[in-house]
Amino acid sequence: MLIDLVKLARPKDWVKNAFIFMPLPFAVASGGQLEPVPFVLGLVGFCLANSAVYALNDLLDAERDARHPKKKNRPIAAGRISKGVAVAFSLGLVTAGAMLEHLTGSGHALVILLVYYALNVLYSFGGKNVALLDVFLLSSGFLLRVLLGCALANVPASNWLLLCSSALALFLALAKRLGDLAKGLDQGHRPSLAGYNRGFLDQAMGIMSGMTLISYALYCLDAEVLREGREFATMPFVLFGVLEYLRIAHVHEGETGSPVDLLLSSPKIIFAGVGWAAATLWSVQPFL
Repeated sequence: MLIDLVKLARPKDWVKNAFIFMPLPFAVASGGQLEPVPFVLGLVGFCLANSAVYALNDLLDAERDARHPKKKNRPIAAGRISKGVAVAFSLGLVTAGAMLEHLTGSGHALVILLVYYALNVLYSFGGKNVALLDVFLLSSGFLLRVLLGCALANVPASNWLLLCSSALALFLALAKRLGDLAKGLDQGHRPSLAGYNRGFLDQAMGIMSGMTLISYALYCLDAEVLREGREFATMPFVLFGVLEYLRIAHVHEGETGSPVDLLLSSPKIIFAGVGWAAATLWSVQPFL
């Protein structure tokens, strides 16, 4: 059961919490104070909340997952973990996560975690069945991670950061739905898929990828913490990462179902992320 509970928690998906780190260099450069212990507590607390959400979602999707060729092996769908244990596990994780966020001393961090859990409850109890609403709820999780990073650094999020993060999050959520269609899934597996087709998702991803790149470029241009002449040092890596994601979505159909699986299996996107981090440290004033 311990192994199955770990599988239910999906620690691999904690990779999504890389979004928490995105605003940190800019936040510290603008005067934010990042204390290691509160930050680690906040990060771990949010990881526990992530796992609580995955357990709840698997619980509600157990019957549907049991008919899926891959998801039928998940612990609840396979009958190795009872629904009662799954409920207790989810509630225990979110409670522990909330306690850790409280210990950070940031009231905003606790509120962000509770909002994240509430939105995912809405998603699990029907929101995921409504076209567009499902991708907006999925993308909200990425945006809340960015806000948590700002909260743990004790700085407000800039409007450009929020716009860029929102656009990128919607882009990833739309790519996930495109991956679902490419795999041949239909409304029998996910009712919201009845409201999508390839043409719409292609156009929507094009719009959101363009908005991501433009808003990020304007963010770099407007950010006062970037050294003169280095404002766009990170831009090539962002452009490469977004275009590579688009390329995979259209050339290797079906591989964008899970952003985590794609990230872990794409050396090019990992390279773009590492390059972005290095270029950010090089261009932000207090670091170099």
